Amino acid sequence: MVENHTPDNLEIAPRHLKFDVEEELKTLWHGGDVFKTAFFNALSMQFPLGEHQFIEAVRKYRDRIEDPKLQQQIRGFIGQEGIHSREHKRYNEALRARGYDIDGMDRRFEKHMKFVHSLPASRQLGGTCAAEHYTAVLAHSLLSNPDALEGASPKMKALWRWHAIEETEHKAVAFDVYQNTVRNNRMRVIIFFFVTYNFFKYTFLNTCSMLKTEGKLWSVRTWLGGLNYLWGKPGVLRKCLPEFLTYLRKDFHPWQHDNRVLIDEWKSHFDDEYRSATV
Repeated sequence: MVENHTPDNLEIAPRHLKFDVEEELKTLWHGGDVFKTAFFNALSMQFPLGEHQFIEAVRKYRDRIEDPKLQQQIRGFIGQEGIHSREHKRYNEALRARGYDIDGMDRRFEKHMKFVHSLPASRQLGGTCAAEHYTAVLAHSLLSNPDALEGASPKMKALWRWHAIEETEHKAVAFDVYQNTVRNNRMRVIIFFFVTYNFFKYTFLNTCSMLKTEGKLWSVRTWLGGLNYLWGKPGVLRKCLPEFLTYLRKDFHPWQHDNRVLIDEWKSHFDDEYRSATV
């Protein structure tokens, strides 16, 4: 069994926030850059259904957890993910103002999620562990790399940083539940490759759908700029790659990468940042 590195004093509590970003989402909010805006919007499209699935996968094993600390963390995880799902549902609905085919993207992802729901509970939980690893590593990138959100509007920056902080706080909950119940390392790693494929598949397809609406799907300049942003400089995904791959280690645990300092830094100016997103 993998050693539990989750800090004893870690607090996972939902923040009951609402972000007033409807007007922002009518614009190319990421510095006027069509690719960067589409990429983040594409990620958001997966969150309402995805995070609801994460909650359900953990709930299936909740009664088998005897550790009171982990039970408390599960409650915090469910609360945080529930609010994320709600806020990103509002986010995605607001994207209709730009003419995006929200219904088409939703139908495509709903079909995939119906398949996920048909899987055995152990595989659903394994998929949640893998997906939570991706969101946690991307969250760290957003919080530690100033270039990732450089040029984004203050309101959208506040929303994405809030989401990233909470993904960091609860990044090990599903994993710890899995290690306390399923304990199948081989299956955990195999599922990771399927989640990797689907995570990037739907992000890519949603990005393409939005670029098509913007009239930029076949713009070489747009794609070169986007590839540079993700894989060149600042290399948002390139810099994540080593951390993504740590999941394959037999002794992996999310808190082997202890980045609580980012949580503390964010809390120090949270009030001002959130106020900017709601006024």
